[in-house]
Amino acid sequence: MTAQSRRGAELGLAACGEPRASGGPVPWPVPAYINAQLLLPLGFRLINRHLATAHRPQATPPALALRDSTCRPGAGSACAGPRMAEGGLAAAAEGGGRAREDYGGGVTVPVAVTCLMAASCGLIFGYDIGVSGGVTQMESFLRKFFPEVSSRMRSAAGAGHDAYCRYDDQLLTAFTSSLYIAAMLSSLVASRVTRTAGRQAVMLAGGVLFLAGSAINAGAANVAMLIVGRMLLGFGVGFTTQAAPLYLAETSPARWRGAFTTAYHIFLVLGSLAATVTNYLTNRIPGWGWRVSLGLAAVPAAAVVLGALLVPDTPSSLVLRGEADAARASLQRLRGPGADTEAEFKGIVRAVEEARRNDEGAYARLRGAGYRHYLVMVVAIPSFFDLTGVIALTVFSPVLFRTVGFSSQRAILGSVILSLVNLTASFLSSVAMDRAGRRFLFLTGGAAMIVCQLAMAWILAGHLGKQGAAAMPRGYALAVLMLMCLYTLSFGVSWGPLKWVVPSEIYPVEIRSAGQALTVSIALCLSFAQTQVFVSLLCAMRYAIFLFYAGWVVVMTAFVAAFLPETKGVPLEAMPAVWARHWYWRRFVVVGDAKLEAQVNCL
Repeated sequence: MTAQSRRGAELGLAACGEPRASGGPVPWPVPAYINAQLLLPLGFRLINRHLATAHRPQATPPALALRDSTCRPGAGSACAGPRMAEGGLAAAAEGGGRAREDYGGGVTVPVAVTCLMAASCGLIFGYDIGVSGGVTQMESFLRKFFPEVSSRMRSAAGAGHDAYCRYDDQLLTAFTSSLYIAAMLSSLVASRVTRTAGRQAVMLAGGVLFLAGSAINAGAANVAMLIVGRMLLGFGVGFTTQAAPLYLAETSPARWRGAFTTAYHIFLVLGSLAATVTNYLTNRIPGWGWRVSLGLAAVPAAAVVLGALLVPDTPSSLVLRGEADAARASLQRLRGPGADTEAEFKGIVRAVEEARRNDEGAYARLRGAGYRHYLVMVVAIPSFFDLTGVIALTVFSPVLFRTVGFSSQRAILGSVILSLVNLTASFLSSVAMDRAGRRFLFLTGGAAMIVCQLAMAWILAGHLGKQGAAAMPRGYALAVLMLMCLYTLSFGVSWGPLKWVVPSEIYPVEIRSAGQALTVSIALCLSFAQTQVFVSLLCAMRYAIFLFYAGWVVVMTAFVAAFLPETKGVPLEAMPAVWARHWYWRRFVVVGDAKLEAQVNCL
């Protein structure tokens, strides 16, 4: 115990993280308060540094006991605000969450293997994104299911249609968009299932559904079978996108949570790359190559099923379902046999118990004043993600390349190049995210995306569809390819992985499943709308479609700069303290709770 801690003990008080005789927490310890008054002219950063060092216990204090003799379920106010474990208190830092220390968990072989298996859920979503855009411009696929579009493509001048309108067919876009509406509905169902049955069970169910959908699509004889297969694929995507990011955030060490959660996006890009390569090869098969592309979706689905069968559930999920002993064993296995996991385990249990004290449902809580900042992020993050235009540009990249004059095979090759660029960017992001922080990647990536979209709009405005030409000059078409590569690189290091990382880590445990479900559902709903109308918008707005998306990127980059706090390295159980320190959101955070007040004052 430090000298200041002994002085506090003499006064009947305790330093931050240390117990009083009564076992209750002290939100504002006298030594910390006195020092704050003395050091105020030196600035808040010096005060925070002082509090983190002078008042940090030298050994694990008795206050870290899961409950003292007076703190039992139903004890009421006596247990209203148990302190978090020392690591959780010290980890959230000044300036929005720079970690000073975490629970001490490192990267072990079980953590790496478990997280990689869970992240493989991204394969099925990525494969579908890649395969659907390529298949919809294959001539054999169009001749069988959409002969009107096929005849329009074969006609000399597009049968009176300009270059922007060749693929404007609502039934064709329904083939792509039907997946997203099914995924949106299933992700809402998955929220409750994830909470009651666990993350691992939901990932397994998603893999099985996607496997069934791939079989139906491969054997489709009409458009109705295609749509049914796509709906099953959507149910699988909705389940896995709900459970996998939560699994990764709850399993990985706080210090490297960004890198591990980014693994989901990396697998998503790998799945897209595999699909575009498959399309490039099967496009050479006359008549039925599209069946091979759609049927091979069973391969990543089988990988997801196998991975879900091999991984255990997360400690947080096990505690939520009342399996504390299994949760303790799972955490010990993840962190290593010699690791001290008591502080982290008790932090998880306390967070879950705090959630259980309020019987109000998770969705009802999100409407409360104390959760208003979470509700804003539930809507803002997926909305801004889709309004970057990346879903439409990714899914319809072969269509865009055909629009500017590429042949079918070269259009698919262009998509392969974009997937490789996206994969490279994802690896770069996984390395930089836990070092540079989330906000830095958001802001730099957003600025680069704006420049690329403005440049693409300028080229298309001046050189596509001029003098009745069906394609733009070759040099400008290659320039569009290069700009799309730069755009994909910028997106891949910023919004691509961060769209999965940030929502999985900012919500407290009592609304984590509901928050993730709403985030995924809103994103998928917007993806459905965009994929259904993108080709029509391209036909109506022409080059201005890129100006439309560039404007939204400006808005969302400004929003991130002003309203999104930095969450790098902060343990999940300490995340509320980050919001309580934000210049704007602190007015909505209820700091009357003793535990949260202790976290804020100990930062």
